[in-house]
Amino acid sequence: MKKETVKHIISILLIICILNGCGLSYLSNPSYTNEDSQTLSADENEISSENKNDIPIAASINDEDNRPFLLNLSDIKEEEIPTPCIEPYTIEPDLSNIDNLWQFYMEDGMKEKFIKNGFVVDELSGSEFFQVYEWNNYKLIPNFITVDSLMHTYHLYFSHLMKNIEKNYLSDNLLSLSIKMTENSAKQYEILKGSEWEDAAARNVSFFAIGAKLLNAEISDYGYIEQKICQELEKINSAAGISNSTITEDEEDYSQYIPRGYYEGDEQLESYFKAMMWYGRIHFRQDKEELDRSALLITMALAEDAESYELWKGIYAVTSFFAGASDDSGVFEYWPLIKAAYGENVSVNDLANNQEKFNKFHEMTANLEPPKINSIPLMEWEGNVIPGFRFMGQRFTIDAAIMQQLIYDNVKNNNSGDYRMLPDVLDIPAALGSDMALKILDEQGDTEYENYSENMEKIKEGLSNSNQKLWMSSLYANWLNTLRPLLEEKGEGYPFFMQNAEWTKKNLECFSGSFAELKHDTVLYTKQILAEMGWDMEQEPDDRGYVEPEPLIYSRFAHLASLTAEGLNKYGMLDKIDEENLMRLKEMAEKFFVISKKELQDEVLTDEEYEFIRTYGGNLEHFWIDTLPKKTDGIDTQELPASIVVDIATDPNGQVLEIATGNPSTIYVAVKVDGKVKIAKGSVYSFYQFPWPLEDRLTDSKWRYMMGYQADEDGNWNFDEKPIEHPQWTQNYRYLND
Repeated sequence: MKKETVKHIISILLIICILNGCGLSYLSNPSYTNEDSQTLSADENEISSENKNDIPIAASINDEDNRPFLLNLSDIKEEEIPTPCIEPYTIEPDLSNIDNLWQFYMEDGMKEKFIKNGFVVDELSGSEFFQVYEWNNYKLIPNFITVDSLMHTYHLYFSHLMKNIEKNYLSDNLLSLSIKMTENSAKQYEILKGSEWEDAAARNVSFFAIGAKLLNAEISDYGYIEQKICQELEKINSAAGISNSTITEDEEDYSQYIPRGYYEGDEQLESYFKAMMWYGRIHFRQDKEELDRSALLITMALAEDAESYELWKGIYAVTSFFAGASDDSGVFEYWPLIKAAYGENVSVNDLANNQEKFNKFHEMTANLEPPKINSIPLMEWEGNVIPGFRFMGQRFTIDAAIMQQLIYDNVKNNNSGDYRMLPDVLDIPAALGSDMALKILDEQGDTEYENYSENMEKIKEGLSNSNQKLWMSSLYANWLNTLRPLLEEKGEGYPFFMQNAEWTKKNLECFSGSFAELKHDTVLYTKQILAEMGWDMEQEPDDRGYVEPEPLIYSRFAHLASLTAEGLNKYGMLDKIDEENLMRLKEMAEKFFVISKKELQDEVLTDEEYEFIRTYGGNLEHFWIDTLPKKTDGIDTQELPASIVVDIATDPNGQVLEIATGNPSTIYVAVKVDGKVKIAKGSVYSFYQFPWPLEDRLTDSKWRYMMGYQADEDGNWNFDEKPIEHPQWTQNYRYLND
């Protein structure tokens, strides 16, 4: 059998393994049991303050799975959703059966799409989602409550919570950890100087000193590594692209150190971003003996200092709750192997002149499960991933595992000889079961790449059998799971506007827009794959509105908001106001769940429920205001628009895949309320996807200026034509103003 064939079979088996949940266990060698793979708990077996400095790391290890999961997993059950039975209705070709047509003006092209699809999306909707709903309330226009607007509000609060935790807790803790680990590594160097371990120890001093300096720490000078530190800091701060690291001598993508997402523009958060990116990306690869020595020493530097370990554990636990567990081997995996090779009471003094024991350790690290996602530049002959150690490794995500299997070299060239170096966002919904996403990918030519279709089918099969645990491994995974019902095509019994292909595509845009916000909020932690004029009303309009009937999404959203509050309370990182707001989000979703179930049964809502829909804009504005920086006063939405951008994949030949949201769009929908067909209006995502130069990874401010949403730092506006267009597959339901 050819080597390529064997490699292909192995990759397919790995897909099934990952997506069926065996990717949740890190030690793959069958000679290691769960008991041998001892792990670190974020909240149990805590060391008392009186004696923690005298107790090694092993005192905090238990035998539980190290991948963190959300709380009350067993208590979460899907709500029963009734079979939709809405009485069919249509739109007359002249719109004569629309009860409130007099409230709207539609140009011919817009009217044509509205009649055909039962809805149409327009570009004009302000800078934030709540503005359409506030306008509706003022003009007595029925609201159409969208999943988009609710998911966007969660994004606002998710990023608000993360930002506060990073500024108030994690940044200072990471600074203290970096200083401590620099000192611990320097002590190891003094012990090991002159031995075969000297270079590895010096490398670690450099590694942690760089992390400390990125956080603006004042640390001692270490003459033997100062030149390397200066060279590496220059590369990080210039962020020019791919070049060799002076620390590992492997290639590193320094463009990743451009502060992006909500980190941009905040000095403290920008420093934190660079340091965490450094600790998350620098890879001590297992196949290089010298780097494996460094990994062993880093693990022992934590093992011999309970204070350092407590700092590390606290940072890892909280960030894992948000974004998931590391995709790479680290302290959890290396510590039991060190004890197995050197004995229970090993110390740094035992390492020198003991090659036989190191060989045993090195053989065992070779058997650790490799990461699922590659994020470093690799040559073709090096394989898809390289095992190794990361100090605070970036996190495994379901979407990255999917996309990794659908780009080069897991898929090969097409008939034109081109390689699929970047994925498409639609890969994710296609793998999650969306026939429409797969159809669009086929029309785009993506399925023409060798192995693409085969890998896609294996991924779909694996995901269809995945258990709930996979979707409950972090807030990130739970967010993605909340969106999954959007991918189900809606048939008989649903409202007229949902029973067509264009609504299915509109749902893909909602999925993609919310996914862009999810990646934006976790860009630091998740592992990236490489390859008005008024008028006088002659009549009082009936402004009773409508909720997009997606009860399962609202049920999952309520759980997501509740788990966010519960988890952060557990870590002691949630104040009373934020807790109240998360509970308010939960209650809103619960009301939408009840309302949408009634709608699917063709029931008339109560006056209180219609009033809740009517005042939705005020609720959204409340959350927007509460997530603003505390020192802002009277800020306008144009100064802080909803649009964001994030890069999600890298082609080492010089491009990244950027995904973005523009300012929200307006959706007009033909709904039936109390037996009358009327137009309701709401706000939806405006999604973009495009390749961009690697050395110029976009920030929110660059994107907003480029698209004319926001002035630059000098107050200048870009009035030129927008350089990026919506995906082709959105054009049949979008009305683009000329």
